[in-house]
Amino acid sequence: MKNNNFLDYVFKINDNLSWTLSDSGEVTIAMENKGFTNRIAQKFFKKPAVSHISLTGMGSFIFPLIDGKKTVYEIGQLVKEEYKEKAEPLYERLSLFLKKLEECGFISVVSSSK
Repeated sequence: MKNNNFLDYVFKINDNLSWTLSDSGEVTIAMENKGFTNRIAQKFFKKPAVSHISLTGMGSFIFPLIDGKKTVYEIGQLVKEEYKEKAEPLYERLSLFLKKLEECGFISVVSSSK
């Protein structure tokens, strides 16, 4: 069985995801609140049909780099160039961020090895 290194993974932003990049470089993701419980919350508690999630700092820098071509390692190197020591511990933070984005359905794995 082949053991893949997470640094070789390539992610892409899901095609159905709506997001914007402001002039100041901040990414905002529009997440549609679907499902039975969300419909109830929208009707009775005036919850929004769409939530806007703002990524700040490093998150806004990283998100546009998730292009379906760059590996986690390559994205990490770009983050390191931009943020220097502030990015450390770089790959631990980057992997947690990417895994959370994947859990939320914002990104998906394109490939897991070179």
